[in-house]
Amino acid sequence: MVNSVGHAFGPYTLYDLDAMPEDDGRRYELADGWLTELPGDLWHDHAAARLRDILKDAAGRADADVHVAGAPQDVITPRGVRKPDVFVVGREVARAALERRSRAYYGPDLLLVAEVVTPRTGSERIDRCAKVAEYAATGIPHYWIIDLEPRPAVTLLELTGPARDGAAYRTLARARAGEELTVDRPFPIGFDPARLSEME
Repeated sequence: MVNSVGHAFGPYTLYDLDAMPEDDGRRYELADGWLTELPGDLWHDHAAARLRDILKDAAGRADADVHVAGAPQDVITPRGVRKPDVFVVGREVARAALERRSRAYYGPDLLLVAEVVTPRTGSERIDRCAKVAEYAATGIPHYWIIDLEPRPAVTLLELTGPARDGAAYRTLARARAGEELTVDRPFPIGFDPARLSEME
């Protein structure tokens, strides 16, 4: 990473993030001037892909006017640039990003963001702590934290008020493999978290 960005000790900028090679399969986020490599493995990436499919199916059944996306697309927050595993934006927001040929979305435009936790890594603390505060301050109404060990589980957090008023997330629901997770917002969604580790 040091050789790629040209200065070893930071702080780093969006230009440094854009200069990172993308052909080696690694992904990076930028927060508070520091680049963080995102861990990824087949289990993590499979769960993220399954969740995207589940949300797309639910949005289609609900005729929700949304677009479901995820990494490697960027989300800009006041702290920097994140690459959430899965997120949902309004269809008009997605169309505008496509028209301007941008891979980045602005955090306040997100309706839901989900992170799949990679245990025993530095990103686990970021997903469970730093991003909870960051996404709340950004005004993202729904944050889902996905755990895969020992069996898949989903924790749903919901924003308690407007970001400008010091809003925070409250735990709306938790569901483990074998239980049905059911929510109405941002559109009706229902599934068993066990599906996140199943093969089609």
